[in-house]
Amino acid sequence: MRQIKLTSPGGLNNLHLIDVAKPKAKPNQVVIKVAASSLNYHDLLVALGQIPTTDGRVVLSDCAGEIVAMGDQVSRWKLGDKIMSCCYPHWIEGPPQAELLSFIGDNEDGYSTEYIAISENAITSIPQGWTMAEAATLPCAGLTAWRALVEQGNLQPGETVLVQGTGGVSIFALQLAKSMGANVIATTSSEYKAEKLRALGADEIINYKEQPAWGKAVLAKTDGLGVDHVVEVGGGGTFGESVRAVKMGGHIALIGVLSGPAVSEIILPRIFMKQINLSGIAMANQQSQLAMINYLNTSDIRPVISDTFDLAQLADAFAHQIDNKHFGKISITMAG
Repeated sequence: MRQIKLTSPGGLNNLHLIDVAKPKAKPNQVVIKVAASSLNYHDLLVALGQIPTTDGRVVLSDCAGEIVAMGDQVSRWKLGDKIMSCCYPHWIEGPPQAELLSFIGDNEDGYSTEYIAISENAITSIPQGWTMAEAATLPCAGLTAWRALVEQGNLQPGETVLVQGTGGVSIFALQLAKSMGANVIATTSSEYKAEKLRALGADEIINYKEQPAWGKAVLAKTDGLGVDHVVEVGGGGTFGESVRAVKMGGHIALIGVLSGPAVSEIILPRIFMKQINLSGIAMANQQSQLAMINYLNTSDIRPVISDTFDLAQLADAFAHQIDNKHFGKISITMAG
């Protein structure tokens, strides 16, 4: 079977396509025929060596596939079941604990492979009627947006959500917010992407290249009040504007570091004077994933996939991600 491993010290030229034997299931494991994965920013950092990992790591944290074999102690599944991964395969329920937060495709081997053997407890079902490529967008980006807005933010109809850019988390957050009756303000850097955001239901668009102090523009569009929720994926380069844009007592979900991990401006007084609620979000547990799936089974949300690459083109897919040419998710197929 085909598999891609990352050798030290990382870098796209150190992603190697190899041929290895298919895995066999241990008593409590299932063997998944991986149909699709999708790229996340975390995956890119691993591939570039910016998140150190074991030499020879099998990368990628998202998966959708089919169970083709199982150990004799497996009780939750049957052959042919369609499943998707959990980014934290050991975090089943309850609050986060350090020993449960082993990230797949980073701390342990991931899904840049045609088959994988994994615990029967490390996967869930997929939403009804979804394709494998669609389901493979959910474990990281979809679940992150779900936890940010629904579980931590307690999103209500009529509230206003700010999303940044057009990556997987932001697009899913936009779709989720609109499906729940919220208003959405989106930032982007091009009119082309702005039109796509409008087509998905964004109520207001702000071009952050034309308005680098976009927090002021958000205030202008909300009668000076600010938004109820900010899905903060930019990090150090955008956090100050997010603090400016959020309302008194509003919620900022800290998710990404696309513009850097450090905040240069001292903004602590603004945070406590506005009594902002801050949530650090890094996916969620399996029970949250099941709740998200149940909701998606009642909605018409479908992920936006702008590009598809074969497993053998994984380095090209990451280069496409670096160039920010995608809108929504980049899909990786194992069907070659």
